[in-house]
Amino acid sequence: MTPDTDRNLQLFQRAQKVIPGGVNSPVRAFKAVGGTPRFVSRAQGAHFWDANGQRYIDYIGSWGPMILGHGHPAVVEAVQKAALDGFSFGAPTEREVELAEEILGLVPSMDMVRLVSSGTEAGMSAIRLARGATGRSKILKFEGCYHGHADALLVKAGSGLATFGNPTSAGVPAEVVQHTLVLEYNNIPQLEEAFALHGPELACLMIEPIAGNMNFVRASVPFMQRCRELCTQHGALFVFDEVMTGFRVGLGSAQGVYAKSIPGFAPDITVLGKVIGGGMPLAAFGGKRAVMEMLAPLGPVYQAGTLSGNPVATACGLVTLREIRKPGFYEALGAKTQKLMTGLKGAADKAGVPFSVDSEGGMFGFFLFDTLPQNYAKVMTTDNKRFNTLFHGMLERGVYFAPALYEAGFVSAAHTDADLAETIEMAEVVFKLL
Repeated sequence: MTPDTDRNLQLFQRAQKVIPGGVNSPVRAFKAVGGTPRFVSRAQGAHFWDANGQRYIDYIGSWGPMILGHGHPAVVEAVQKAALDGFSFGAPTEREVELAEEILGLVPSMDMVRLVSSGTEAGMSAIRLARGATGRSKILKFEGCYHGHADALLVKAGSGLATFGNPTSAGVPAEVVQHTLVLEYNNIPQLEEAFALHGPELACLMIEPIAGNMNFVRASVPFMQRCRELCTQHGALFVFDEVMTGFRVGLGSAQGVYAKSIPGFAPDITVLGKVIGGGMPLAAFGGKRAVMEMLAPLGPVYQAGTLSGNPVATACGLVTLREIRKPGFYEALGAKTQKLMTGLKGAADKAGVPFSVDSEGGMFGFFLFDTLPQNYAKVMTTDNKRFNTLFHGMLERGVYFAPALYEAGFVSAAHTDADLAETIEMAEVVFKLL
């Protein structure tokens, strides 16, 4: 295809004149992998079509929300009906109560929930709530975990354990992140030392239980158990960022997965997004009643949003949650994901390419290593050039994986055996190029 006929290229060039980088979220620009981003014209089921009419098997699913696939009939019907009743009211509706009840019925650690419009907003609000509830300022997070682009969370590790983080974005003053401590994921001795040094000052520990922004890296059970124990011991709130994992890795979300191995396990605050909106802008945070009642209008912690509980978004999310509750949904979804991982691993092994895979429910990750990495530093030693060859090789053959080596992937209920077989067949060809 020439520049004169490539609509993706033409749109990207046009976009760069009016939108910074030509995109409204950085990873979409293909900067990490090179080449021209695909501009999506439509999607259905497990596929989307770009501006050139090329079909792709979609393994990002809008970065997780499309667990049912694109254009699920029940979801489309609910959204269309809701839109006819009105787009936004700035006043409460029955449907947001229904959605809150649905979420609370599936997440036992929460007594109350507040709906918002984005994962960033939910994460930012959860931290404010933790600080307000504890009267403390300092927060602890882990390198490689992404909790949205709020200033206090755009932080890299400091020069030593006793020092706090440094901004990772221009426009974030050092004094804004001076209360954020960043540790290595899955490092128990470092975690224990951090609490020994700063425990009485920590408002919360915030974690992605399965990190999806350094590809797919899960917290070990001993590490997760120690996080819970230390938060309880020092009076810090344990904040579970399940924007990505919530209802994606199982009906009980990631906290349900860990509860199988850690008796009585539960976080203090849970942050949700993506799946609960079914593809519409919707997120939430919730926890025990005593903590949540610190929020305005009941308490002193302020949080508000014009579009919070939007009637069209709640209609989309409510039907999505009701669909995924159906018997056998997660068993089937998990089996599809496992089949994909087994096939990709087999293709890599056949070609003699070092490769490791992991998955939970409908979320997966793969690495160009013999063994699965346990932290961000290891993930970032991936051979970028080899990953880019893999990415573009699959893309050219109609398979769309995340355009960056540090992003997880997603399987939907709409992926068929034929989709999986086609993906694996293409992978067998591409792995030979590595």
